[in-house]
Amino acid sequence: MKKTVHVVGAIIENESNEIFCALRSPKMSLPNFWEFPGGKIEEGETPEQALEREIQEEFNCTIQVGEKVEDTTYEYEKVIVRLETYKAKLVNGQPTALEHADTKWVTRDEIKNLTFAPADIPAVEKIASEKEKA
Repeated sequence: MKKTVHVVGAIIENESNEIFCALRSPKMSLPNFWEFPGGKIEEGETPEQALEREIQEEFNCTIQVGEKVEDTTYEYEKVIVRLETYKAKLVNGQPTALEHADTKWVTRDEIKNLTFAPADIPAVEKIASEKEKA
């Protein structure tokens, strides 16, 4: 029986309608895949609380979590991942990668050109198909 891991990801959007993406480092599982930043939900946390904590820990900035975008379960070779993605906006600071290899802000058109981890793809497709806020 494979272990199921429950994780959350933040789709952080800036004033230019660009979305923050993070590249997993060679030391992480799923190296060199892009992802929406986030992490595991600890016991007793809501998904929103976990996301705020993870973004603070990994990117040294504060976010406000908004609406849920997607809830995907993906079976990898060794583990089953349930990923819940939420829209979020920065309330304090700019994200600085402390663990990731690279980060970038991309438009909804550009996001489809990045190689995302499989669990992230349904959320990527949903976001890419949205119209940018005028």
